[in-house]
Amino acid sequence: MNNKSNLEHFGFSLSKSGAHLSRTMMLPELTLLLDYVSQEASNKEVYFDAVVNDNCLSKRSARTRFLTVRHLADLYGLDDSFLLFRALKFFWYRSEEARPHLALLMSYARDPILQMSANHILSANIGEQIQRQEIEDIISSRFPDRFSEATLKSTAQNINATWTQAGFLKGKAKKIRCHSDTSAAAVSFALLMAYVRGSRGEELFTSEYVQLLECRPDKALDLIESAARKGWVVLKRVGSVVEVAFPSLINQQEMEWVREQA
Repeated sequence: MNNKSNLEHFGFSLSKSGAHLSRTMMLPELTLLLDYVSQEASNKEVYFDAVVNDNCLSKRSARTRFLTVRHLADLYGLDDSFLLFRALKFFWYRSEEARPHLALLMSYARDPILQMSANHILSANIGEQIQRQEIEDIISSRFPDRFSEATLKSTAQNINATWTQAGFLKGKAKKIRCHSDTSAAAVSFALLMAYVRGSRGEELFTSEYVQLLECRPDKALDLIESAARKGWVVLKRVGSVVEVAFPSLINQQEMEWVREQA
């Protein structure tokens, strides 16, 4: 199995499109769905059945229900065969405060349209206004002539709404950059993502996933020590050498794929 296939089996998406062309990261819908479905649910059919047949998200039509759960599947996988979705659930049910950041990390891993916006949002100063047109320009520069003006506008609105749901922007019509404190669970998930992509040691703490949380390496280390005390991860620290492992999350087959990524 090549490295590209490994990443897809972990739950990363290598698509050139993404759910933000149609939706936000859908944090309210994901929250309702994971509240409704048993924590032990393991396959996509259970989640589709809950939305389409049980209408656990209270959508008016069967078509809307199906489109909603399909977008959720695009964003989150909704299947325990994906390591990232299993890990998302593991931390989701253990830390309510981490949920917005967990959803952001997972959406970021599976949606290249959202990925394009990260540097612009995170580099903005606290209190700075984020203009919708700025996000439109980022997308159109990457995909010239691919999207209509209406699609660019709605996609930019979706992206800004996602960053608002995650706590990095505030406001409705006017989006203002703000700070969003992270948590041990979110940092653990970020380190797991970096780990399966081949990062080790101190490199884990400067990965793009930790940076996505605006978390300094020293703070990330403090938080992962807290996670280790809770039994979520295994942390070994000798002097300046740091090792993080995830034996409760990564199965034997996945460890073979991890070794191929390293």
